[in-house]
Amino acid sequence: TNYCKNNCFYCGIRRDNKNAHRYRLTKEEILECCKEGYALGFRTFVLQGGEDGHYTDSRICDIVYAIKASFSDCAVTLSIGEKNRDSYKAYFDAGADRYLLRHETADELHYSKLHPDSMSLKNRKRCLFDLKDIGYQVGSGFMVGSPYQSTQTLIEDLRFLQQLQPDMIGIGPYINHKDTPFKDCSSGSLALTLRLLSVLRLMFPYVL
Repeated sequence: TNYCKNNCFYCGIRRDNKNAHRYRLTKEEILECCKEGYALGFRTFVLQGGEDGHYTDSRICDIVYAIKASFSDCAVTLSIGEKNRDSYKAYFDAGADRYLLRHETADELHYSKLHPDSMSLKNRKRCLFDLKDIGYQVGSGFMVGSPYQSTQTLIEDLRFLQQLQPDMIGIGPYINHKDTPFKDCSSGSLALTLRLLSVLRLMFPYVL
């Protein structure tokens, strides 16, 4: 799904973007994709989307369970945003193995400049530590070159990842989107992204 309840200032699928063409995949469409992927040799499936209330906990659990029932030798990864601990536990019990949730920035002030007041870095971190405690393989990460980012905020990102000790790390350059409040901001640097990937590989040699 690319429906999302959130209004993050950098994101093209933010709630207030009326130009986005919205969609939702059905359970049947998802399972058909898994079937085709399995035949091609894929052994992990990622369900990623905006924070869409249409996909209730029971729907997510039903989809995850169906995937695991049909493809028991595959990992299921979820990337569907901030939830409460009980929801994360329900998905895990249904068979989800991994969860991706980028922290985006570990600096409180920087976070507040990228997100509306309804969102908080404290809650994002709470989600990540809940996921680890439940038993997921957890992925986090951040944008490189996002508006208002500094060398100091990047250092805070690295220090937070040292604290979290995730199983997966995903970073990438901030990419400007024309239908956001940051439409006039420059995109992030590929060179700096590659340099930080090198730093992260040295810091976390085991990480996916």
